Order: sequence, then structure tokens, then C-alpha cells
Amino acid sequence: MTKTPAALLALLLLLTGCAAGAPAASPASAAAPQIIVEQPWVRTTEGATNAAMSAAFMSLANPGDADVTLVKASSDVAGMTQIHEMVGGGDGMVMQEAKAGAVVPAGSHLHLKPGGYHIMLMMLKRPLAIGEEVTITLTFSTGQTATVTAPVKKFTEEEDHYHSPTPTPSASNG
Repeated sequence: MTKTPAALLALLLLLTGCAAGAPAASPASAAAPQIIVEQPWVRTTEGATNAAMSAAFMSLANPGDADVTLVKASSDVAGMTQIHEMVGGGDGMVMQEAKAGAVVPAGSHLHLKPGGYHIMLMMLKRPLAIGEEVTITLTFSTGQTATVTAPVKKFTEEEDHYHSPTPTPSASNG
């Protein structure tokens, strides 16, 4: 009778993946690491040259071992939402839609910021006042979605340099 409990224990360990040499499986380890969203904010339309659009900025951290791409963003305050990037053109830096999205490197981060990648909120349904909050849903290549609440803030560099065709020192990612 002493062999029966040992045999049952060995069978239980084998079935649960805890036997020597077998990796333990758990739902947490099987899932891809989640992108961490930090310091989101949206530019106010107060005093803006074009009050029909604004932009959202934030930091995205990827604790995983594989690159993850921000592929889509949406917000109920905008008729159209796109991921934009700044690229060199014949007249300096120009803004364009990042049709392939924005890569958040493995084990690193991506700053969505003026002069770099950012989320354009276009065809705004209403003005965005300082102090209110905007909800934005982000979709990543892993299938993860993140709903972010971003405060509306004054853009202290009101030249709108992330829309300007002239290069700026902050035009790089990182």
C-alpha cells in the first residue's frame, strides 16, 4: 500500500507539469507581457490654430522579450484617430500617418511626444478644455487593448512644432 500514494503523487506531478525537467505552465506565463501606459495627456484646443484637431502623448513600456506594435487608437471625442510619425522630407520634417503603427521595442519603451510619434485626434466633436479628461483606446499587435484616461493640458510650446515642416531637436524617438 505504500507504493500507491507515491504513484499517485508522481502521476499528479506529471499531469500538473511539476515533474523534474517539465516546465510548469500557468496562464500568467503563457500570456504575452502587457504594454504599460504611463503619463498620458492630450493637448487642449484652447488657443490652437486649428481647433478641429489635437494630439495625445504618452509613454509605452514593453517588459516583454518581443517587439509589440501600437496598431490603432480610437477616441469618442474624435471623428478620426490616427497614429502619426515625423519623417524627413525635402522641406525638413513632416508629419504623416504611421500606417504600419509604432513599434514598442522589447524590454524598452516608446515615447509618444511632440516632434515624434503621437496620436492625432482629428475632426474633434467638441473643444478640449484644460482640466477635462479624454478616453483613448489603444490596440496592439498582440491583441491587447488598453483604455487610457488622459488629462487635457496646455501645450507649452505652442508653435505646434509637431505639425511644422521644420526640424526640431525633439524629432527623434526614445
